Formats: sequence, structure tokens, C-alpha cells
Amino acid sequence: MYNNFAEYYDTLMRDVDYGVRADYICSLFEKFSKKPEKLLDLACGTGAFSVQFAKHYINVIGVDISAEMLTVAQKKTFDANLNVLYVCQPAQELWLAGEVDGAVCLLDSLNHITDYNDFCEVFVKVFKYLKRGGLFIFDMNTEYKHEFVLADNAFVIEEDDVFCVWRNFYEDEQKMTDIALDFFRKQGDTYIRSSEDFCERAYSDEQIYAALEKAGFTLEAVFGDMSLEKPSKTEQRKVFVAKKA
Repeated sequence: MYNNFAEYYDTLMRDVDYGVRADYICSLFEKFSKKPEKLLDLACGTGAFSVQFAKHYINVIGVDISAEMLTVAQKKTFDANLNVLYVCQPAQELWLAGEVDGAVCLLDSLNHITDYNDFCEVFVKVFKYLKRGGLFIFDMNTEYKHEFVLADNAFVIEEDDVFCVWRNFYEDEQKMTDIALDFFRKQGDTYIRSSEDFCERAYSDEQIYAALEKAGFTLEAVFGDMSLEKPSKTEQRKVFVAKKA
């Protein structure tokens, strides 16, 4: 999964200011508990957040299902002269050697887990390895975003080194969006094409709350993206703060 995507992910995400977002997440930890000493970065992808949290002098464990993503993450961490432990695992099969005192799952990664039983199991596993009093902070794309923004739309992303055609196919009953990505990289006078297909699912607040409750979490707060305000009706991403009491 996410094999070809790994090569282009950072290029497509150039507009994301990971440093500012990491600062925001750290402020939430301090608001509701304290900044963690050991942090699980679940579905860490190419390690952009892991590196930022390590810059905050946090001991980070980055977990992702894609070995290709983690290869990029490891190089990025080495180039920054930082130390992050990366582990290749599916989120719903999480296994750690010890506990952490904080956990995050960011940039809609949980939306990529489309089976609800697996989705619930992620919370069970995070709860298992989180110390009592620790926070699990995660964000998710909303139902509104899937239905009215992603929907059956197509997007073209053009950068200096890659041209990407992004096509969505929305299924309303299950709130599923199938995503097809076609990448074109110029090589001499020709373009080399590669593709990636995956799916996202929009979960209702009720489904998310039920998964948290089943695992044993207490929901502390829900915010709009990069905000300390309640989400609006047209919010595209929500941020959840849950505690292991």
C-alpha cells in the first residue's frame, strides 16, 4: 500500500506547514495534560510530523503500514540529525515493546481505515499502550468534506517535478471515497506514469465516539482544524482530544 504514493507524497503536501501543526498539537497536549516525553506517531507516513515532534525534544516512535513511506521517513530523520524509531505495522495490529505517554494520528490517516471493526481496534490498541492520563490526539476528514469537497471531483496538481491527476469516486451509503492518483514525471522528452489507488471513509461523530468509548477513552474535546473553537457545520477536518483516564 502507498508504494508509488511514497515517492510523491511530500511533493503533493508542500503546502502543509508541519512545524506550525506540530506546535498546535503540542499546545493541545499542554492544555489538557502535559507535553509527552515518549510519543506514538501512528500512521506517520514519510515522517514529517515525527521529525517536528523530535525537534520538540520528544522521544518519537513512528508507525506506518508502508515500508516505502518509512524509507523516506528514515532518510528525512537522518538528514535532520534526529533520532526516531520507525516500525512497519498496520495501525490495527499495533504492537509496542512498552508504553507511551502520548499518541497522535494526523492528517486524516484514520479515514484510510475503511473497515469499522479495524477502525475500532486501532483505538483499543492505542489505549493498551498509552499510559494512564495520556492523551490520544487525532484528526479526521468530515462527512461534509467527503460529500461536498472530495465527492466525485477531480483535481490536477502541477509541481516542477511532478504532474498529478487526482480523481475521486464517492459512494454515499457507506460514505466511501475511492481515490485514483496518476503521477507523471518528466524524463527527457517523455513522461513516466505511475498510479496509486486507495480509499477513504468518512465516519460520523457517533461512530467515532462509540469507538472511543468501547476502547475506554474519555473524550476531552473536539475542535475545528487548527483551532480551539467548536467545529462548524462546514468543517472539513475535526481534531479530537481523548484521554486514558
